[in-house]
Amino acid sequence: MVFSTRDTGPVSDAVKRHWVDTRLPAGLRPYARLARWERPIGWWLLLWPCWWSASLAAIAAGHGWPDPWHLFLFFVGAIAMRGAGCTYNDLVDVDIDSKVERTRSRPIPAGQVTKFQAKVFLLLQALIGLLVLLQFNTFSIGLGIASLLTVAVYPFMKRVTDWPQLFLGFAFSWGALMGWAAEFGSLAWAPVLLYLGGICWTIGYDTIYAHQDKEDDALVGVKSTARLFGDRTKPALMALYSFATVLFALAAMLADAGPAAFVGILAGVVHLGWQIVVLDIDDADQCLKLFRSNTTYGWILFAGFLADALIGWL
Repeated sequence: MVFSTRDTGPVSDAVKRHWVDTRLPAGLRPYARLARWERPIGWWLLLWPCWWSASLAAIAAGHGWPDPWHLFLFFVGAIAMRGAGCTYNDLVDVDIDSKVERTRSRPIPAGQVTKFQAKVFLLLQALIGLLVLLQFNTFSIGLGIASLLTVAVYPFMKRVTDWPQLFLGFAFSWGALMGWAAEFGSLAWAPVLLYLGGICWTIGYDTIYAHQDKEDDALVGVKSTARLFGDRTKPALMALYSFATVLFALAAMLADAGPAAFVGILAGVVHLGWQIVVLDIDDADQCLKLFRSNTTYGWILFAGFLADALIGWL
């Protein structure tokens, strides 16, 4: 692959003065931006369902903690596959991105990389993801391959449905199945309910994110739940986050979790409630801040599940 030497600057909504823009050689920066390395929130959101599921599996199996090797593999896989997914999304959406203020500075529409270079980079990231997947049991490998269907269809959904965030949820919550499968080599109702809860959570946080682009989206014909809900976004978020919380609690019950897990879930409710209360759908900067705060929500649930596994083991 021939690296680009044209660096026209960072993406407009990227983290400022990130190591991607200050330490990487100029020729590598456009590829790092394709993978969104300067915006780690994406791979955190992909990683959390994996780690939650691995922790619930540890509780169900009577272990004191999830398998550290599995946690590491999920970490590497989340970074690789989030990067691959973003690269694929940018290839599919290049015509739309060039018309939207926030995205026209992305590497492909900005001319920092060619489509061919992006495709090669996509393949390299996918190969890393495949190497990670092959470390798991046979059932998990098949389950991981099946997830590619959700990834493949997602970029096209904003053109045909008001619910593209639902399809993002299908893809980004898949780890809720993977963590359990990696431990047991099968699925049960607990990870399925965790998956469904993850979908509701994803629709919620990505609706907040989509409010940044609603004016441009309307002009270019892109659909989203932000445009669908409009001024009813807060009630919609209350419903989505409530469904997510109930489903997470049911998953914890079926995994035979103890009080610490439910304390974590309740603490998470406080955080999600704060998002809804302070949200201003017309303040793009605040929408981005609240979207990124879901990393904190992920830590809250994970901490509760980890504590419960340890307490149960002791």
